[in-house]
Parts: sequence; structure tokens; C-alpha cells
Amino acid sequence: MSLPKEPRQKMINIMYLVLTALLALNVSAEILNAFKTVDRSLMTASGIAEQKNQDVFNSFKKKIEDPKTKEKALIWLPRAERAREIADAAYNYIEAVKVELKKESDLKTVNGVEEYKEDDLEASTRLFISNPPEGKAKGKEFFDKLKSFKDNLLAINDTITKEVGKGLPLDLRIPKTEIIPNNDGTKIDWAYGYFHMAPTIASITILSKFQNDIRNSEAQVVEACHKKIGEVEIIYDEFKALAQPSTQYAMPGEEIVITAGIGAFSKAARPTISIDGTNVPLNADGAAEYKIKAGAAGVYSKKVHISYQKPDGTTASVDKEVKYTVGVPSGLVVSTDKTRVFYQDLQNPLNVTGGGGGGDEKVNITVEGPGITTTKVAPGQYMVVPTKTGIATVTASDGKTTQKITIPIKRVPDPIATVGNKSGGANMLANVFRVQRGVAAELRDFVFEGVKYDVVSFTIVCTGKGFEESGFGYEPVTGPYFNAAAQALMKRLQPGSTVIIDEIKVNGPGGTRLLDQNISFTLQ
Repeated sequence: MSLPKEPRQKMINIMYLVLTALLALNVSAEILNAFKTVDRSLMTASGIAEQKNQDVFNSFKKKIEDPKTKEKALIWLPRAERAREIADAAYNYIEAVKVELKKESDLKTVNGVEEYKEDDLEASTRLFISNPPEGKAKGKEFFDKLKSFKDNLLAINDTITKEVGKGLPLDLRIPKTEIIPNNDGTKIDWAYGYFHMAPTIASITILSKFQNDIRNSEAQVVEACHKKIGEVEIIYDEFKALAQPSTQYAMPGEEIVITAGIGAFSKAARPTISIDGTNVPLNADGAAEYKIKAGAAGVYSKKVHISYQKPDGTTASVDKEVKYTVGVPSGLVVSTDKTRVFYQDLQNPLNVTGGGGGGDEKVNITVEGPGITTTKVAPGQYMVVPTKTGIATVTASDGKTTQKITIPIKRVPDPIATVGNKSGGANMLANVFRVQRGVAAELRDFVFEGVKYDVVSFTIVCTGKGFEESGFGYEPVTGPYFNAAAQALMKRLQPGSTVIIDEIKVNGPGGTRLLDQNISFTLQ
């Protein structure tokens, strides 16, 4: 367009053009949050791959101790260790590059938390592309490091190269969608394709993507070395004597059964243990300890679910019921039928009987607490429904004895999100994942049956094979089912792809919540 001759109008038009350019360069908060979500998912997936690699090395040690496999293990273990050494060096190099990029974006620490300009559009260009003195032109060095990693990894052994060479997720081609011709007709280089005018958080995410590729490439080589010897073995490295009575309280004439034995634990197997639907962390021995305080008189039970990895690598689970009895000196008994806890937004049963063993016509009862409603459903039986978490105080009196107990009100435990009935941390065939319909949320082994959660939303992140050009694919999904855009990403999945389902929100008792879980699969 032609500019007006009047100076004031010229200035107004120029200012308008500048403002328009600034608005075009502005990066929305939604885009920044999307990159942060992808970055967090990629780092979680890298951690899972690293743990998987460590399990294989633990199995290598077992193979060396076995005279039948020692000879082969001594040949292939050094090659696997070489792969780990190469991968660690490349991974740590990228971690240092991340720090350098954050410093270019005014990195500072506030109350122990790192802060930097996530939307800085110039820092990546200065670090990777611009020549000194304006920048550091680190792009070529970075590319050479990645290429050296891949070349050194494939040079470990010719047999391994033939088996995994074509399937390594690390791809160093220039992103086709970002190739722009220069004025002289040449094409833009690799670093330009990834980092030119990219917001800092986007570049951080790309760096995390390459770290994930490195860990998955290492995993393929390490597993290939191990398969030359045999399958991965879980080493049981902790032992403990166990003795448990069938009940902690009995009346005269009642039978008590004592079970004793030796328990074997494996830190590598990392069993998952839940009690009444609540996950219980493992102690130093690899076992779970769940402590409770005896409350109102009555007979109680706890549902224990143990999921663990067997020596052959398959997953198994066991369900147990632990019972105990609480006595009281007086005849007045107040007890919860299900558990020593009230759960938010559920009908929690409460039983009250008088000293003579009769109904509740002799008993006065009150239940106080946040948002609690109490309904009598039968003689001596009540339903307590709290709408908030906190403490409930139950007061019961039969005219002779008054009993007051406090019962914690907790929210229902988080459900387990699954795809194809799997909660991640395992391999899945690419063609099997492509036909999955969506994400489900299941409350496993909870003391109350029939409690349901619905998936409200989630994000799907795809990287590795099939996503070499763009680095990764990302799509937010509303509802439990994969939408059209997510299905389009899934059609590109193939062996060597990594899929992460993250930011999973569910709705059920207690309202909508964000699960502290993501689902990660390395497709085969």
C-alpha cells in the first residue's frame, strides 16, 4: 500500500503496522501450556524407558552369575554397557543445552523454582542459528552430537545394527514442513527447521523429544543384546520372614489360624499394592506397610490387591482379604459396615446397637461434620453421606453409656486410567493401539462396588517413528473417546512410536479431578 504524505497520518499507519506485527508474534497461554504438557509427558516417558533399561541390566547380572549363561552374558553385557554410556553422554549433553537455552531466556530462581521467559521468540534463534557475536550458532554442534550418538550406537555390533538400525526412533532429517528456500535458492539447514523463531518452551519440548528418542534407541539396543542370551529375569533381592494370624481378636472356642513363611521381594519387580483402593508406597524391603488405628467395636476387613511382575516378565495379581476385630468394654457398639472411613459423596453404612443387643430404640445417635446427611434405613442401620472431606463425629448413647468416635472423611481414591485395559509402562503392538476407541477410568479393588468415574478429557502425545518430520504430534481430546484429530495421529503410529496419554481428567464422587497418572506405551 502507499503511505499518505501527511506526517501525522504516516506515523499512525506505521504504528498500526508495528502493533499488528507484535500481535502476530504473541504466543498465547494455551499454546505455551500445550507445549508444557507435551514436555512433561516426554520426560515421564523417558523416565519409564530408563527404568526399563535398568531392569534389563539387573537381569544381565543374574545371567553372569548363572554358569549356563555366563559365557554369552560376558560377551553381550559390555556392548549393552557401551550403549548406555553413549546414551548417557548424549542425554546429559542435551540437558546442558536446555540450561543454556533457559539462560538465554533470562533464567532465574525464585523461591527454589526456575523461571524464564517461556514465550521468548529470539532465544532459540540466538543459541542455535545466529552466528557470533549476535548468537552462538550451536545448531551444527547439536546436530553433530545427535548424529555421532546414532553412528556410535550402530557401530557397537554389526548384528545389532541389522536388527534395530532401521527401527531407531532418532531421525535427523530436516522437518519438511519447515523447509523454506533462502534467497540464493539453497534450503534451510536442520537447526533452522526446528528452532528458528520458536518460543523457548517449544524448543525445550523439542529437546525433550530428542532425549526421549535417545532413551528409546538405547532400550532397543540393550534389549537386542540381552535377547542374545535369554529373556529378562526379575531378581528377588530382599527376603523377610512372615507370620500372620487369621484374626487379632477371638472369643473362646473360636479357631485361630497362623500362617508363616518366607517372603521374597524384588525392588526391580516394583509391585503395586493397594488397600481398599488406595495405593500404598513400598518400604526399603520392597513391601507395603499400611497402618490403622482401631476405632469402634466390630469386625472389619481390608481388601488388598497386589500386582507384580513374574520372573518370566508377565504380570500377575493377587487379591487378599485381611480381617480384624475391635472389641469394646461396654455393650454399646458403633461400627461402619464397610471401613473405618467415610467417603465423600457415597452412602456410608453405619451400625449402632444397644447394650442389651436390641435395636436402636434404646440408642440416640447424632453424626456431625461438614455437609453430612444421615438417613435411617433400618433398625440400628444408618446411611451417612458427607459432601465434603474432613472429620465426622458420631455420638451414640443407650442411656447408660455414651460413646463418641471420630471418623475421617476422605475422597474416593483416584481411578486407574487405561487404554485397552492397560495402564501403561508396557509394550503394545502398533496395530492393536491404532484400533483403540479411547481412555477408560476404573476404580479397582475399592471397598464399595459400583462406583463409577467418567473420563472428561485428556491429551495424546505421539513421538518417535512416524513423527520424524514434526518431532511429535499433540492433540487435546474432550470426552473418553479419541476424536477425529487424535485418530489421524494414531493412523501414523508404527513400531518404534511412543504414545503418552496425559492430563487425564475424570468426573465422579467428589467432582472433577486431574489424575496424577499418565499412560505411556512404546509400540512394537
